[in-house]
Amino acid sequence: MQEIEFYYDFGSPKSYFAYKLLPVIAQKYNAMITPKPILLGGIFKLSNNKSPVEAFAEVKGKLAYDTRDTERFVARHKLPFRKNPYFPVMTISLMRGAIYAMGQEWQEEYTRVMFDAMWVDEKEMDNPSVIADVLAETDLPTKEIIEASQMPEIKSALIAATDDAVARDIFGAPTMFVDDEMFFGKEGLADIDYYLSQS
Repeated sequence: MQEIEFYYDFGSPKSYFAYKLLPVIAQKYNAMITPKPILLGGIFKLSNNKSPVEAFAEVKGKLAYDTRDTERFVARHKLPFRKNPYFPVMTISLMRGAIYAMGQEWQEEYTRVMFDAMWVDEKEMDNPSVIADVLAETDLPTKEIIEASQMPEIKSALIAATDDAVARDIFGAPTMFVDDEMFFGKEGLADIDYYLSQS
């Protein structure tokens, strides 16, 4: 079975798009998705990159185009999506939670809840009380997840995952790998579809 490695951060709207659309591609080609949580801020720092908002702040028309491009993409794929009014959001606690969730029977549910809270429900997801409230509305082990996000081994694991991503020349999110081929951004989704069709 072909594997699609999916590097993501909940604070990245385009990671959310990949999260929503990758399963369609995976099902089409009987592939499996391997989630790889990383900290996007750490990726930027270690790769000498900047967020698009920062990098293109002085480029006339670029951010306005990006907004319109996103609107067209969302409409085309009929995705539930609202721009988070608190963006950019510091997601370190959420991503530590994602590290802790790896291999747990509720990993998929945790991922869904966090992405929806960010990009559908417009929650302030770097506010600890909001995070606790969001978790409390689910069947997820709220107390366990919150406590785990403060464990040294979980903190270290997120740092290691981010370091490993940079070692693979990852510079942003979402980044996907199929075999040794890297695909970046929402634009990479169509390329993954084509790549798998040629396998």
